[in-house]
Amino acid sequence: MDIELFNALQVRFIKLHFTVAFCGDSVLPRDKVSAIRGGIGEMLLRMNCVRDRQCETCDFEKECTVQRILYSKFDSKPDFVTTDGGVGYVLECENYQEQFKDGEKLNFYLILFGKTIVHFYQLYQAISMLGELEGLGKYHAKYHVIGIKNMEGMSVLDGKTIDMDRYVVHMLYDYIIFRNMRCGSSKGRKDAILIFDTPLALKYQNEFIKEFQVEAILKSIRRRIYILNCFEGKDNDIFYQYEDSSVPKILNQEHHEVSVSRYSMRKNKKMILKGIRGTVLLTEITEDVLMLLMIGELIHIGKYTSFGFGRFHLKFVDL
Repeated sequence: MDIELFNALQVRFIKLHFTVAFCGDSVLPRDKVSAIRGGIGEMLLRMNCVRDRQCETCDFEKECTVQRILYSKFDSKPDFVTTDGGVGYVLECENYQEQFKDGEKLNFYLILFGKTIVHFYQLYQAISMLGELEGLGKYHAKYHVIGIKNMEGMSVLDGKTIDMDRYVVHMLYDYIIFRNMRCGSSKGRKDAILIFDTPLALKYQNEFIKEFQVEAILKSIRRRIYILNCFEGKDNDIFYQYEDSSVPKILNQEHHEVSVSRYSMRKNKKMILKGIRGTVLLTEITEDVLMLLMIGELIHIGKYTSFGFGRFHLKFVDL
């Protein structure tokens, strides 16, 4: 790999697998990421806010822990980015079950990027506090955090104690190595299905796409890598400027529109987030494009990534 491309993949991240157990029979929303994210924000405000939540006029805004975690500022902000919110973390939860029994478990992932990584303990406290005091969803499903594992499957949580020796920070490039180790070498693989596990809200040529387009997906991955580099304070735009010499062909695709409802406590109103889900069968995938797609699995693409949107995974096939 070209050294400049390698350097652009030296973005820090950590991916953690949370397991919670419910304290009683519970009813949860179908789409849980918004409830988890909103609950984390509420708990962080309860623990840290000193100005009655008047964020717009707060004289502590630059020092605010909540702002640094959920709305962390770029060290080098790209011209096309208009907001700071959500670039430092991603939540994943694709369990759409709504009825849970006492003691039943729920799993979700928290991915932290760059300087947000140092705020893990505050996030752990907020997630734990949410389960004990407020619960998830409108029925306030109470839970206890019973497990946190790192990407290697080692336990980071021992009882109520965090084992920081197992809080291992990786680089984006490490994910390619990990992906190949976990799923077998991808070398020579030319055909794959992209499976969008969560909705994709992606704007391309000034319009939100209504069906999957390979050029739009690859450009979005490159753009996201560039954004994460800027978040780290590195104005490394080689991926953003890079053009794919050979774009895979779409042999078949299935797609449908999806709407996700969420309530914004910050804006005090209900919001509808829209995107498309489905699958795309690709052929003639080059090694460079395959590397991009692997990174895309981890970082999510498009809008609303902090709400879990834009997650896909690759499944290799033999045509």
